[in-house]
Amino acid sequence: MLTLKEKEEFKQSVYDVVRLIPYGRATSYGAIAKAVGLPHLSRMVGKFMSQCDPSDNIPAHRVVNSQGILSAGEVFGIPGQMKNLLESEGVLVINNRIQHWKKVFWDPINEI
Repeated sequence: MLTLKEKEEFKQSVYDVVRLIPYGRATSYGAIAKAVGLPHLSRMVGKFMSQCDPSDNIPAHRVVNSQGILSAGEVFGIPGQMKNLLESEGVLVINNRIQHWKKVFWDPINEI
């Protein structure tokens, strides 16, 4: 169990990594958790993404599950908004799944 301070530090680290995801790419909750050193907390990464404020400049739409599925699209308030944001960056999404996932996937371990 993380202390409140550790949880806030983890959240900030997650947001820092998410801000690094390049335009037109996406990553997974688990890859982010692993990159910040707490691989067993991928669900918490998802929770943090659902808490993002658009004014924080955190591209939460670029974070999906490990198979490239848009599993939290309802968090964006407008149905289809997550898909629309990804497609506006050139990412093809069919049936809420990113196509060519291996090509679109950005691995933060190799980038930070």
